[in-house]
Amino acid sequence: MFKIMMVEDDTKIRDIVLENLQRWGFEGVYVDDFDEVFNVFVKEKPHLVLMDINLPLFDGFYWCNKIREVSKVPVIFLSSRNTNMDIVMAINMGGDDFVQKPFSLDVLMAKINALIRRTYSYTDVSSDVLEYNGVVLNLKDSTVLHGEDKIELTKNEFKIIYILMKNNGTVVSRDKIMRSLWEDESFVDDNTLTVNINRLRKKLSDIGLDDFIKTKKGQGYIVS
Repeated sequence: MFKIMMVEDDTKIRDIVLENLQRWGFEGVYVDDFDEVFNVFVKEKPHLVLMDINLPLFDGFYWCNKIREVSKVPVIFLSSRNTNMDIVMAINMGGDDFVQKPFSLDVLMAKINALIRRTYSYTDVSSDVLEYNGVVLNLKDSTVLHGEDKIELTKNEFKIIYILMKNNGTVVSRDKIMRSLWEDESFVDDNTLTVNINRLRKKLSDIGLDDFIKTKKGQGYIVS
């Protein structure tokens, strides 16, 4: 089932659209804390976003830009603002379509279905990010996002944090991590792993994640 995420400050419009999405067989989710739009996005992993422009705290252009840092998921802007500049800005900020309020539900659903078809007919719908406790790992460019901060990872650092985040809540042994690093046939010994873990921890510490990777003595590592 395709999931549609709605970022809309008008609860009446939000509820009507969500009800209509359900009728069409979509799963609808919405944001009720407008300071957490990005975090809700990475947690819910929607296949399409309906984004109002006028929002509390930050506007829809800001949140679309944040989403575009980690994903190419389709974004349709919904707004009562209808100047050419607003429409151009919406597209330039990464939006795929613009629907002016008040709008026809039939037209909106036609646009949603068309975008879903074009985007996912021949592609994998899996997410481009992993998220755990507010830490976002971008699988496409090997970066870590935490709040407004971003770090770039080496190939080995990426593989280490990927396997730890993929197995969040579980201790991952050093042997298992080293086996994942051997996939490209480059030999990684125990000391090399320690060096890579330490470098990764230093980078994470630089963006306020001092204890994200914990050592379980005699067992391995776990993210928390």
